[in-house]
Amino acid sequence: DADSAGKRALRAASLDLLVGTGDPAETERAFRHYEDATNMTDSISALALLAFLDGRLRDEALADFYQRWQEEPLVLDKWFAVLARAAREDSVEIVHALLSHPKFSLKNPNRVRALIGSFIHGNPTGFNRADGAGYELLASCAREIDGFNPHMAARLLGAFESWQSLEPARRAKAKETLSRLASAKLSTDSYEIVAKTLGAT
Repeated sequence: DADSAGKRALRAASLDLLVGTGDPAETERAFRHYEDATNMTDSISALALLAFLDGRLRDEALADFYQRWQEEPLVLDKWFAVLARAAREDSVEIVHALLSHPKFSLKNPNRVRALIGSFIHGNPTGFNRADGAGYELLASCAREIDGFNPHMAARLLGAFESWQSLEPARRAKAKETLSRLASAKLSTDSYEIVAKTLGAT
């Protein structure tokens, strides 16, 4: 009901602020919240906070969730999404490693949305990393997906639509990636998105 949902949301927001203080005791609190969770909302909210951090508790919570839900595709999608959204300095590397995970396939649209979609839409600091690695990750995945699912590839490439609003250095990296895509062999769907985004005719 709405009242219970509101309490869960308030609890999650409070826990987020407490963990944000950097106090190890609050990280322990988040881990206990994960362990004691009796519903998926509480479990995922605590896991998402821990995924942002480093250390044993993060690793234990992520491993526990995976072990518990690895045979439930829709729930496992949440695990991939939590990892993709965690705004860490190594976000790109984490997502790149997960592309080779035995439970991941670029031919599984739900899994692609959970991992790549969550990264490009739910992790702006990771996707827009200053070195352009986030843009290259998307471009690489989109090119591969374009070979068998042009519609999905085109939708993913839509994440570049706001590139001109970025600060100059990131804008240059995004444009460089888009220019390479425009000269690659793409489907009509994907090329139209890239050309339109670049402002090409």
